Amino acid sequence: MSGYLPVAIFAALIVGFGVVSLGMAWILRPSRPDAVKLANYECGAEPIGPAWVQFPVGFYLVALVFIVFDALAVFLFPWVLVLRAVGLPAFWVMAAFVAIIGLGWAYAYREGVLEWK
Repeated sequence: MSGYLPVAIFAALIVGFGVVSLGMAWILRPSRPDAVKLANYECGAEPIGPAWVQFPVGFYLVALVFIVFDALAVFLFPWVLVLRAVGLPAFWVMAAFVAIIGLGWAYAYREGVLEWK
């Protein structure tokens, strides 16, 4: 149990800091609702129609493909920095990793995820 005591203390401090910060912000915030503060400010026009609009699924698919290639970049840059020290076996491991990512890209390309319609 003594190994988890520092983790429990830090978790309690983190949760306590969040609760205290939100509570102090709620207490100290100015509360002056008036017509000017409650008016829309983005474009000056009154909204027409419902606020809920369904986005095409293509936005989410492109975001998922971006996350895949972002993961590639996160692991590729540190690997390049230590490549000379770790040797040729590390090169083949990273080549296999890039090949798997390439298969994911080829699948996304074949399915038409990267095309805007």
